[in-house]
Amino acid sequence: MKKILLAIVIVILGVSLVWFSFYLFKQKNTNEQNITNTNTNPPIANPIKITTPEANAEVVSPITITGQARGPWFFEASFPIKIIDDKDIELGQGIAQAQGEWMTEDWVSFSATLSFNPTTSTTGFIVFQKDNPSGLPQNDASFKLPIKFTPIETSTIQVFFSNSQLDTAMLDCQKVYAIDRLITKTESVGTAAITQLLKGPTEPEKNQGYFSSINSDVTLQSLKIDKGIAYADFDAKLNEAVAGSCRVTNIRSQITQTLKQFPTITDVVISINGESEAILQP
Repeated sequence: MKKILLAIVIVILGVSLVWFSFYLFKQKNTNEQNITNTNTNPPIANPIKITTPEANAEVVSPITITGQARGPWFFEASFPIKIIDDKDIELGQGIAQAQGEWMTEDWVSFSATLSFNPTTSTTGFIVFQKDNPSGLPQNDASFKLPIKFTPIETSTIQVFFSNSQLDTAMLDCQKVYAIDRLITKTESVGTAAITQLLKGPTEPEKNQGYFSSINSDVTLQSLKIDKGIAYADFDAKLNEAVAGSCRVTNIRSQITQTLKQFPTITDVVISINGESEAILQP
């Protein structure tokens, strides 16, 4: 009888030892698996660190943006930034420039100064976009920082551009189309309107066929209104490499129609560095 009991005890102990060994083995594998999973996390899990502005900070234009990004976020030492409102309307865009060696997996400091259009929205986002020269969707990435806009008084003006989709034949060189622009309320609405015109169409507007015949980087030097006539003086960039009667006519039409939207202006005289006769010739 004692031998039987002893045998039973030995069997029980043996089974317990086997079970306990199996438990330890399983637990070890689980721990090793957990460690493996942790080590295989992407090394660029948080690619952007923003120094200024802080999240949900109230901002005004122009805004200075600083921070750090992982090296792969850059291409040729830069990446694009834009500001949108809470309706996903783009208010402005710019480029963040690396402040050091960018061909690294490590953190790289960057800075950007970005101007943006006024908005009636009170909230929006700064969107940091990974530069993706390949164009492949799998290489796209972005990061959004929530911001707030300082409430300002606004008014709506119009700017005039040509449009290849609305006017496919493009036979009338004077034909231009109005686009509404929201601006900060000002008494110098004529200057504000020409400033918006010289910025050219936005990317969404370009996608709708809008384009400008005016050179980029043109500067309005002065705008005076006397007895209903607006005298708009520009720098030499307005006349640079301008050829063809149709383009010249279109440039004049864009400027003239943008200014004649205001009831106090009945005619427009365009000049470059004070000269109005021998400019914008075909």
